[in-house]
Amino acid sequence: MAKEKKIKLKGSSFWDKRKPINKKRKVKVATKDSSAVKRKPLNKSHKSKQVVRKDNTRPYSNSTRTPSSSRYLPDIIERRYLFIIVVIVLVFLVIGGRLFQLQVLQNEEYAEDLVAATVKIVEGESSPRGRIYDRNYKLLVDNEAVKTIYYKKEDGVTTKEEIELAYKLSDTLEIDYSKLSTKMLKTFWYKNNKEEAENKITKAERKKYNERKLSDDDLEDLIYERITEEELAGYNERDKETAYIYYLMNKGYSYAEKIIKNVDVKDSEYAFVSENIDILMGVNTKLDWERVYLYGDVFKSILGTVSSSTQGIPSELVDYYLDNGYSLNDRVGISYLEYQYEEYLKGTKATYKVTDGNNYELVSEGRRGNDIVLTIDIELQKYLEETLTAEVLATKREPNTRYYNHSFAIVSNPKTGEVLAMAGKQVKQRDNGELYVTDYTPGVVTTSVTPGSIVKGASMLVGYKYGALQIGQYQTDECIKIKATPEKCSWRYLGYINDISALAFSSNVYQYKIAIAVGNGNYQYDKALVLDEGAFDKYRNMYASFGLGVKTGIDLPLESLGYSGKSKMPGHLLDFAIGQYDTYTPIQIMQYINTIANDGVRMQPYLLKEVYAAPEDNNNQFGEKMYTNEVKELGRVDVEAKYIDRVQEGFRAVVSYGLGTAYMGSYQSIGAGKTGTSQSFIDTDGNGVVDTETITTSFVGYAPYEDPKFSIVVISPDVAIADTDTTSGINKRLSSQIVNKYFEIYK
Repeated sequence: MAKEKKIKLKGSSFWDKRKPINKKRKVKVATKDSSAVKRKPLNKSHKSKQVVRKDNTRPYSNSTRTPSSSRYLPDIIERRYLFIIVVIVLVFLVIGGRLFQLQVLQNEEYAEDLVAATVKIVEGESSPRGRIYDRNYKLLVDNEAVKTIYYKKEDGVTTKEEIELAYKLSDTLEIDYSKLSTKMLKTFWYKNNKEEAENKITKAERKKYNERKLSDDDLEDLIYERITEEELAGYNERDKETAYIYYLMNKGYSYAEKIIKNVDVKDSEYAFVSENIDILMGVNTKLDWERVYLYGDVFKSILGTVSSSTQGIPSELVDYYLDNGYSLNDRVGISYLEYQYEEYLKGTKATYKVTDGNNYELVSEGRRGNDIVLTIDIELQKYLEETLTAEVLATKREPNTRYYNHSFAIVSNPKTGEVLAMAGKQVKQRDNGELYVTDYTPGVVTTSVTPGSIVKGASMLVGYKYGALQIGQYQTDECIKIKATPEKCSWRYLGYINDISALAFSSNVYQYKIAIAVGNGNYQYDKALVLDEGAFDKYRNMYASFGLGVKTGIDLPLESLGYSGKSKMPGHLLDFAIGQYDTYTPIQIMQYINTIANDGVRMQPYLLKEVYAAPEDNNNQFGEKMYTNEVKELGRVDVEAKYIDRVQEGFRAVVSYGLGTAYMGSYQSIGAGKTGTSQSFIDTDGNGVVDTETITTSFVGYAPYEDPKFSIVVISPDVAIADTDTTSGINKRLSSQIVNKYFEIYK
């Protein structure tokens, strides 16, 4: 073989000079006569040479690899292989890491998710609620087991089978069917006589039904209308009892449990059903629970209520409870403390796993709710209610009490805000003229009253704060008259008096003169009076710092504000200063006297003292303590301490020698307080217009004077008709008895 001549290509290699493979190439083959083949350069300045092999094969480049030359294809492939291998390794590392995370690190978590996705878990009935105790750990509210017979429809049960089952139950159970209505009995006849009932529809009515001019409900109504009394007359007492049981079995949602009997269930009835569950097709027994009140009706309205097992969540509370994870058939607190502290009192439901055959396997046991301890002293509360009941009855029999019907009383700790007892009682009259008493305790936080002179302590402080009054200042108690208005006077002429006497003997005129000075007025008898309207804000802001006209923050779901007058007339400012313009709730008035007793520090009133977890066993009364209420200061009256001291001295004078003597019972020597009498207006004929003026009386006090341990509020709205000489002394009787009882308990 002839030795091939190597020709170096300039500028690029052979592979760079290839033509695209999708185009036809013309290869010149060297002949014996030719020594080389010329290739047309890419451009005029670029030339290269090729070598023609003697075996007529494709020419090749004889260029050698240099730093400036392009890479060979094998190098490129090798590098790509390396890149792919690295990517694959990284992918497997990520996958392996993820598998390790899922199968090792998060195995338990995903196992639980798998169970949750594949195993159906259901909750049992609402568990019993927590107990409620008074401040001395006396049990007030507990749970009582109730034997219950219920029905839950099984799949595939026919109407005929349900009727037969209802007859079986009627032969075994004593059911009160006095509530059986004609509609229920017609339904029972309809279900027993389906074909005959359908025949009561005429062909014309069927045609209208097919034309969608009548609905299913329309046809059913026509059938019920045409079921005759003669057809129902064939039913005997057994049939009627069965009809009522059938109604109980089918009312409400088909999937829900229907209570057949849960009142006065005999042991024999309970045992019969329990022993024959297999043949009674959905009828079963269970021990339900009901709230039991160990002190009867004492404080019951504020303790609140719980929905029944058939009621579930009331419609007005559905949104609230469903948003908090409840089910429609749950038993929940629906009023006052049971509602307020639902989160503590509710029990934990038992949970079950649904197994093959639609059976239930217990996953976790239910547990009753947590126990709460209140600030209430049940013995003091009981006495308060008994005394109120006796006194409102006695007062209603007194003369001049035509429009009187209720009174309130509250006892609390002014330093902490704890409510020790509170009650309201209302007297009513039956058609035969007999008087009876009902509970009206919720009115303590929802009903507003005209307070009268008890607010004069706050009014005095307005004068002190804004320079309208000085400590010890004397003024003449004389009637005030603004042009074109009646005279405004004190209850009697009191002469030349200072601030202490003005409180002790409840001078209205003294307060009028302070209000005029606060309003920058220039008073002249029977002349027009102009006052700065900003004076109303000065009074209202001061009153609010005592808790009047603002919510107290008591831990109950309902609390009213009272009425705030809108007029800015000068005469109304004078009325405001003596407590005869705005109205306040009894609980606000309690916070007011507490703030005075507590040196101007306003505390939030409360009823919940402690919370305990349910005990693990029955050997302990309580489980672990979960919560202890911390007293909360809401604010301080913005005046110098010497002015608070001066008002306290005035309140001390009220009880010592003023109008409040004998209100503090046997403890007058250590008490302080303030009486109040106000004019009120009521609507006597129900037409929405006030038409009668009445008298409302009140008393607020505290003791001991030097170191207050308790406060008392007593209010009797509309206790007398205005402009008469007789006003009941119910407040003095109530207050003195309650004070004596307090010191009997807390010696």
